[in-house]
Amino acid sequence: MTGTADPAAPAAGDSPAPDPASTRERILDAAVRLIAENGIEDVRIARIARIAGVSTSLVHYHFDGREALLTEALEHSFDTAASARVRSEPPDGGAQRGTAAEHFADMIEQSLAVSEVAQLEWKLWVELWLRAARDPQLRPIAARMYKRYRDWLAEGVAAGIDSGEFAACEPAEVADLAMALIDGMGLRVLLEDPSMPYARARDRIGSILARELGCEPAQLPFAINQDGRAAAAATQ
Repeated sequence: MTGTADPAAPAAGDSPAPDPASTRERILDAAVRLIAENGIEDVRIARIARIAGVSTSLVHYHFDGREALLTEALEHSFDTAASARVRSEPPDGGAQRGTAAEHFADMIEQSLAVSEVAQLEWKLWVELWLRAARDPQLRPIAARMYKRYRDWLAEGVAAGIDSGEFAACEPAEVADLAMALIDGMGLRVLLEDPSMPYARARDRIGSILARELGCEPAQLPFAINQDGRAAAAATQ
């Protein structure tokens, strides 16, 4: 942080100031929205402040410059998306899907750009890919995000091995394969490539991974997404 006094602090007799953590999160949310809509290069502090409903001085109080804010905004978004991936309820509102194969199928579905949250995360990934390819300072962020994602997928594979649903394999290697498939086909889903609709990408990824995992039949048991898009995509 910069400065010696909190610009959000109230004067004597004023109403209590907003929670600094809440203010910081609003700024980060605004930055994430603008990065997804306009790209990293076009995001400016003044626009972030306007969307967040704060002054530019308050943005500068919380963040040491534009680059620090944009970097933290990317990590904030990926943290939010990672939390959203841990489902406490089944995606169709029905009975809990308790097998490891069902859970791993859910993980693949959550990784494709179908829901609003997933589409936002995908746009940010694309921005990070482009920026990190040119800016070595951003590559450690990409590496950290990929490691967390890889570990998450590997945990799903390991659970299936432990339960006897998946054949013996190296979870991290299967996670790498899953990431490659999801990155490749998922980008086409995001771009609405008519030759790769969501249901086709999901089923092809599942079929390849099922063979790798020794599942029978050779397809993971995918759920229907809560918003019904999977059902609609299946007719394409």
